[in-house]
Amino acid sequence: MIEIGKTNNLSILRKTDVGFFLGDNEHNEVLLPESFIKADFKVGDQLDAFVYMDAENRLIASTARPYAQIGDFAYLRVTSTTEFGAFMDWGLEKDLFVSYSEQKFKMEQDEFYVVHIYLDTKTNRIAASSRIDHFITNENLSLEVGEEVELLVYEESPLGFSAIIDNAFKGLIYHNDIYQEVFVGDELKGYIKTIRPDNLVDLSFQKSGFKNVLESTEVVMEAIEKNKGFLNLHDKSTPQEISIRLSMSKATFKKAIGILYRHKKILIKPDGVYLVKEELPGETSETELHRA
Repeated sequence: MIEIGKTNNLSILRKTDVGFFLGDNEHNEVLLPESFIKADFKVGDQLDAFVYMDAENRLIASTARPYAQIGDFAYLRVTSTTEFGAFMDWGLEKDLFVSYSEQKFKMEQDEFYVVHIYLDTKTNRIAASSRIDHFITNENLSLEVGEEVELLVYEESPLGFSAIIDNAFKGLIYHNDIYQEVFVGDELKGYIKTIRPDNLVDLSFQKSGFKNVLESTEVVMEAIEKNKGFLNLHDKSTPQEISIRLSMSKATFKKAIGILYRHKKILIKPDGVYLVKEELPGETSETELHRA
């Protein structure tokens, strides 16, 4: 069966004046227009082709690859708007249509939006919607606390940022758990922090527990080395300053500093942290940060 809005593996059946006809093992056929044919294509070859409806509502195959397929969520740019809706660039010659009824907020030309790509069963055309919550549910959740996941940030609220998890579920990362710049449309790695009884998922951009602290020690060491062996962060530095410069909480920073100090990698002084370039007998820091 040839799937509309998907990449299909098809055979070249025959050549015509307008292009090659491709087919599957169920005797379904679709035209690959002349503009997509390469010189080395020949009858009998197998090739991957994306199938969609062209501007004249004909089923067409393409060797071009869209940015996303049916069932995917993607961050796309609006190329134009009309009284009926908006059109988005998704990597093919024919733009992707978003009707007004499928726009959570009115779309504007040249702006980017996270959308879900789906098949409109009424018209049999591929379309998109920015009403993300209509296409995603945590009803059959298959995630584990601590699991690393792929995130697509799709919305900001007073609580934090909502993100699509592995193209299948949704979760929230609270503002007070974020120690880096985040924007709608960002594709990031994250971790499952908590799964609530009602299947609401709390997210984190950092591993929980000791693994996070160990990774943070590497971040601190790299920052010290880049600054010629000195980092002017200390016990009186604000959480905001540490977050901006190192993308971690003050508590994590202090734990990381403690580990590095115990391993004699650094000296801790009132004005900041110094790299120990060589071990000197009896040398110690002038002050330690308070334990977190």
